[in-house]
Amino acid sequence: MKRLRSVPGKTLICGVLNVTPDSFSDGGKWADSAAALDHALRMEAEGADLIDIGGESSRPGSAPVPLEEEKRRVIPLVEALAGRIKVPVSVDTRKPVLAVLAVKAGADIINDITGFISPAMVRAAADTGAGAIVMHMLGEPGTMQANPVYKDVVAEVRDFLAGRAAALAAAGVKDIILDPGIGFGKTLEHNLALIAGLAKIRALGYPVMLGVSRKRFIGTLAGEGTGPMSGGEPHERLSGTIAACVAGAERGADIVRVHDVAECRKAMAVADAIRGAGK
Repeated sequence: MKRLRSVPGKTLICGVLNVTPDSFSDGGKWADSAAALDHALRMEAEGADLIDIGGESSRPGSAPVPLEEEKRRVIPLVEALAGRIKVPVSVDTRKPVLAVLAVKAGADIINDITGFISPAMVRAAADTGAGAIVMHMLGEPGTMQANPVYKDVVAEVRDFLAGRAAALAAAGVKDIILDPGIGFGKTLEHNLALIAGLAKIRALGYPVMLGVSRKRFIGTLAGEGTGPMSGGEPHERLSGTIAACVAGAERGADIVRVHDVAECRKAMAVADAIRGAGK
């Protein structure tokens, strides 16, 4: 099983690979298995340190995908990549059965948007020896953006992640990564507060992954689109994505989860060098 290797002073890049017909950013683009395989290998060549495969869209308002359909989308691709890719592979799923099957097929990390609140998902990571990416989400994808409310979003997200990390560690899971879940049950103001407050989450002692790529709040801040909340088209948000990734890395993010690997790899190399020169 491959482990994600940190390099001092380097922000790691997680490449997003959605094998779904309905993801908010690139739904259907990589649904073909051959295209998905080629794209994963291309992202590795472009500098990805981790490839994250998702077979169920978690965009706001999305509906769950049956287990058999998620298996059909994910497992053959993981098997195909297992002997051909040098970097670790994570599988983005909230189904314990699928998580176990994916690790047996060659995945190295389980990425759970529900934050391993299910004891079965904790067991899946512990029993397979996989790493765990623990994300915070308020509610579930179908309703998470329906008026999310926090008293102190940074403190509440930090405390949730700390509790889930402790549960995973107690079960014997060794490689744990925390993700504040930007856009998952958060308003624009919540997203900004979390990015600004990443150091408080990083202080828990675990690597932090930041997923801001192409998200609506970036388009809203950049003034894209014709309406006040349109945010423009996801593929138009590269410059804003890079800005958010750089800001996040300066505040404690160890890993940035992105769609545009080559461009973000170059941008983070420059940002990392400047940050390192100032120490």
